[in-house]
Amino acid sequence: MKITKQILPLTISLASTLLLVGCLNDIPTADSSAPLEEEKAFVEGELMIKFTPEVESMLQTRTDITRSTIPSVDEVLEAVGAYELERVFPIDSRREEITRKSGMHLWYVVRFRGESVESVADKLSALGEVQRVDLNRTVKRAYNGKATPLKLEDLTRAGGSVGAMNDPLLGSQWNLINTGENLASKCIAGADVRAEGAWMLSTGSEDIIVAVLDEGVCVEHPDLKANIWVNEDEIAHSHEDNDNNGYKGDINGYNFARKSGVITWNHYLDSGHGSHVAGVISAVNNNGVGIASIAGGNGTKGGVKIMSCQIFSGNVGASVLDVARAMKYAADNGAVVLQCSWGYVSGTANEYDWGEQGFHTEEEWKMGSPLEYEALDYFVHNAGSPNGPITGGVVVFAGGNESAPSAGYPGAADFAVSVAATAADFTPAVYTNYGTGTTISAPGGDQDYYWDYKDDDHNYGEVGCILSTLPTNVSESGYGWMEGTSMACPHISGVLALAISHASELAISLTPDQLKEALYSTARPIDEYCVGTKSYRRYVADIGPLQPMQMDLSLYKNKMGAGQVDAAALLAKIEGVGVPMHFPNIYVPVGEEYAINPARFFPEGEDNEFEIVIENQEIATCRQSDGKLFFEGKKSGTTGAKLVVKGSRTEQHDFVITVRKGANSNGWM
Repeated sequence: MKITKQILPLTISLASTLLLVGCLNDIPTADSSAPLEEEKAFVEGELMIKFTPEVESMLQTRTDITRSTIPSVDEVLEAVGAYELERVFPIDSRREEITRKSGMHLWYVVRFRGESVESVADKLSALGEVQRVDLNRTVKRAYNGKATPLKLEDLTRAGGSVGAMNDPLLGSQWNLINTGENLASKCIAGADVRAEGAWMLSTGSEDIIVAVLDEGVCVEHPDLKANIWVNEDEIAHSHEDNDNNGYKGDINGYNFARKSGVITWNHYLDSGHGSHVAGVISAVNNNGVGIASIAGGNGTKGGVKIMSCQIFSGNVGASVLDVARAMKYAADNGAVVLQCSWGYVSGTANEYDWGEQGFHTEEEWKMGSPLEYEALDYFVHNAGSPNGPITGGVVVFAGGNESAPSAGYPGAADFAVSVAATAADFTPAVYTNYGTGTTISAPGGDQDYYWDYKDDDHNYGEVGCILSTLPTNVSESGYGWMEGTSMACPHISGVLALAISHASELAISLTPDQLKEALYSTARPIDEYCVGTKSYRRYVADIGPLQPMQMDLSLYKNKMGAGQVDAAALLAKIEGVGVPMHFPNIYVPVGEEYAINPARFFPEGEDNEFEIVIENQEIATCRQSDGKLFFEGKKSGTTGAKLVVKGSRTEQHDFVITVRKGANSNGWM
């Protein structure tokens, strides 16, 4: 077996040599302060291996061991000075069966001393018992990210409230509602995500979770806090794993950069990027404060929840190992949309500007980053629920900011949604990647294009960027502008979360492929705007209007994916897609109760009445309280049951109750 050792630059909306910022403001400048220490491309003394299924029974059941008990493997480990063998994905008692079915339990981290990573990789990859070897690349920021803060005095007068929500800054959010007058010029009415039309159908559901893989989200931000995911089975700042999911104190997500349940956002090197992304998706709507968002509720009803899977913290970045763990964590803890404003530099990027090119083909990426691929594949197939509004998960990536004619991986993979960026007049943003691998476009801002917008309060087109939430250590007002495909990306994540929310409200269940097909088929064509040339001033925020440039828009025709996202059309379409939900089979331990809300399985569910009939009440009983059904396991066995729903119409759902030791909501452990 041959291992691919290619080390490639990675582009993250936060940035790195492995992750390079998807925010256009993150270009290197002469006055950048506190440059990050140069790091090696991969972690020395550490790599990941995946064993073959044939030796599964020989592996120790503990997650951290010193030897595998596989003779050929242990012989190599002994020779290279290995001192630890740790399972990549910690045991989550609720999800272990699914983990094993997917083969993810076969991945281990090997830690060793005295030999190079390449040498140990060659030795292990030669063994028949090892099917994959992956170097643990470092994920780091190459440049200091920066936002343009909103001034404190602009909090109440910038833009003004428009449309259905009373958020005072909504008038400055052309990306949500573009009246054609948001900017002084180069602005077209409707060049937005059509949020206002979508809000007539849904404003988001608290049952839907979006995992943000990024810098830490400011979970205390007054315009975000109510829509932050809370792990009800965990205790904040706990040193114990109270919910037995393998992570201690993960109350709002997990800090994979610092291996802690405490999400952080206030290091002096943090850019606020995670909070900015989160605000686009689900800042609290109609609360009379700050901005509006795509899926942030309507003031009386909460919006989609944001789970912070932190992969950057100040000058500390995660490794590919940590990123893979974050992906699986998101799926295992309820997220159905994976928001990833990062990716490798495009394989067609200009090497003079961007250094070594990234992966050129999907097969090359899969071979060069097998753990990352399998973690994403796990999310796609194992997020969601067969008893929920989506049976799987959707992964959304920024397409990249290298002006390259192909998107970067992983976003360019067939199963992912890869997002290009547009300006407020439907034209491609001057920095956006396009072409091969690009699937859809969304507003991302275009500061260099709006360089000539200037008044007493704004300089050089900042309002042509995306306005969203920021921590107060980045912006005293708590808000500011950023741009990039990393800003276009959360628009798609938010729209998808809104669509899944609507499916939940309609009590229908979609597959990820059905949802993506509806997303693409309802996008608005923008090829008519890909003609002529577009003038801009490169790096205007840093050096002023000194570099005039011309962009040939014809190069982008038919290459911006399906077109610009249309949230209103998407929500209208999914009403005819998917299948009605069915009340699920129930698994409950002996002597314990299992609670479930029946309303979420039926349209207008809260207005229905529910009656439960259990055939054998010696096995299980049921009581109703506060709108929930509480099933109690009396003794081991199985019994039939039926749920009679009485509302605008009467219907009956037959289901089975199984009582046994070791039961959980997914079946058996």
